[in-house]
Amino acid sequence: MMRPEMTAAAIENQLKGASTRNAAARARMLRSLLPALSLALVLLAIAWLNPRAISYFGFSLMLNLAIPITLATIAQMFVIAGNELDLSIGTFVGFVGCVTATWLKDAPLLGIVVLAGSIGVYALLGALIHLRNLPSIVVTLGMSFVWQGLAILILPKPGGKAPDWLLSLMAFKPPFIPFPIIAALLIAAVVHFGLMRTSYGVILRGSGGNAAALKRAGWSLLKTKIVLFALTGLFGVLSGMALIGITTSADANIGNGYTLLAIAGVILGGGEFVGGRVSPIGAVLGALTLALAASPLLTFMHIPPDWQVAANGAILIIVLAARVLISRREK
Repeated sequence: MMRPEMTAAAIENQLKGASTRNAAARARMLRSLLPALSLALVLLAIAWLNPRAISYFGFSLMLNLAIPITLATIAQMFVIAGNELDLSIGTFVGFVGCVTATWLKDAPLLGIVVLAGSIGVYALLGALIHLRNLPSIVVTLGMSFVWQGLAILILPKPGGKAPDWLLSLMAFKPPFIPFPIIAALLIAAVVHFGLMRTSYGVILRGSGGNAAALKRAGWSLLKTKIVLFALTGLFGVLSGMALIGITTSADANIGNGYTLLAIAGVILGGGEFVGGRVSPIGAVLGALTLALAASPLLTFMHIPPDWQVAANGAILIIVLAARVLISRREK
């Protein structure tokens, strides 16, 4: 028979193990809730500074540019899911905007062909990066100049006009809930289901999480890279079109700031640069947080717009610091 003191020690060890597992589970839950907490804190700050902004009209104004920012963030998320980084998404959004405000309105068939071809170029970039083992940062940085140059060739000076159907879509005002919130929820739900709940979504994330195991299982890493980059191009096209539908006209430089915003949105939403760890819902929450923290919050705090980038950086640093503390507790 086991001695009583040994039995007591075994029970004590089991209790300690259960307590450790519970603490780790709480840390993981807190980590997953961090994007929502960040958004909630920004909303509370806005409500405290200007309670009238928490209304249908207020959210419609504050989240006016949230849809294109969200779509650009999702585009960047697909690349990060494969352990890559896209430094051209901002200029690509500007290129799509120029095509949308010119060819898509005046020659719709030509505009559709060009936009579809740009998605194909993104897919070829994914293949090139994988086959030649090139750093995605260098390749996409070079492509940023290509997209910028093409945008200037298409629209040398600001102008053009969005198609009427796109203007009507982006001006849609549903009852009770502002359109940007509905669009953000729809984007989060569709991408979350496709990437997190389907078998092929697991494969796409696995290409960034454990590429060697995926290859041993017989899956093509080349195909997954092509699909991830093609999805980036698709959501980049949607982002540029949504942006022009809101601004009504285009400029070759209109999307230049979206590159850093998209990266920050993914990281703020719980994504990691390596390991295929991304969260579509978190990315959408991160994009909404940046959209609200940029102009509305700074305006209510009477801070000059020049501090917008600094404010976004400060929010990102604070959230990352909190994530590091949570991760240490989880370990």
